[in-house]
Amino acid sequence: MSIPIAVAPPVPSLAAGAPPLAILVDYDGTIALTDVSDTVMAEHVTGDWEAEAAAYDAGLIGSRRLMEREMAMVRADPAELFATAAAQPHDPGFVPFVRRAQAAGIPVEVVSDGLGFFIRPAMEALGVGELPIVTARTAFRNGGASIAFPNGNSRCFVCGTCKRDRVLAHRAAGRRVVFIGDGESDRYAAGYSDIVFAKRSLVRICLEAGWDFRRWTEFAEVDAWLATTLHAWVADPASLTPVVPGGATPNGFFCGPEAWGAGRDDPPAGWWPPTRVG
Repeated sequence: MSIPIAVAPPVPSLAAGAPPLAILVDYDGTIALTDVSDTVMAEHVTGDWEAEAAAYDAGLIGSRRLMEREMAMVRADPAELFATAAAQPHDPGFVPFVRRAQAAGIPVEVVSDGLGFFIRPAMEALGVGELPIVTARTAFRNGGASIAFPNGNSRCFVCGTCKRDRVLAHRAAGRRVVFIGDGESDRYAAGYSDIVFAKRSLVRICLEAGWDFRRWTEFAEVDAWLATTLHAWVADPASLTPVVPGGATPNGFFCGPEAWGAGRDDPPAGWWPPTRVG
């Protein structure tokens, strides 16, 4: 049993006359008001998963290694896992925000470096099942679980899903990327995005790294920002200029094979706060 998550679809070309924006949104703790991955683990998995999660939060291991270890501990009925995930609340402002962006021709994607299996059912329940979802692929069979990473970086294995690469793909199409997140796994997208909305621990991460960001608590605030931004762009398209493909990223390369070398499974010791490379 699994929810099919494939390799992320190609980034659409920037159409003439469309606002040069793309919006990438984290799921756990961002669209969902709880960290659904952690909630599922806490309610259904015994063992040392909390110690593994603490090692990840401390920057000692990568999320790919964390999730592989977590899934090896799963023995629960998958129906119970799905039920727990489905019971988690979502920000009521998310769907109106998505509809405003879609009406303006702005791509919106869900990018999650979590367990992933509950995101598609959640989006369908919210009525936005058409959104691209870039995450891991979890499968349940023979009383256990396994996880695969169709959206990981091909030369760096620290993250399960490489949010950074999805940001860079949209910037290569000429769009400025708006990233909305809340936590540890979001650092790898926030540092490459043009506009960052941060809450909870992502605020601390941005402060430590010296990155610009906007604080937020609910999607209604981000929706209001988008409405104002689009109004300004309609009045003066020069208020929102496209990204030059191949141009420099906002903070240079600070993670991945360009900064750490190829083939890493865990972040290097002492890498945070990041040092710009290129």
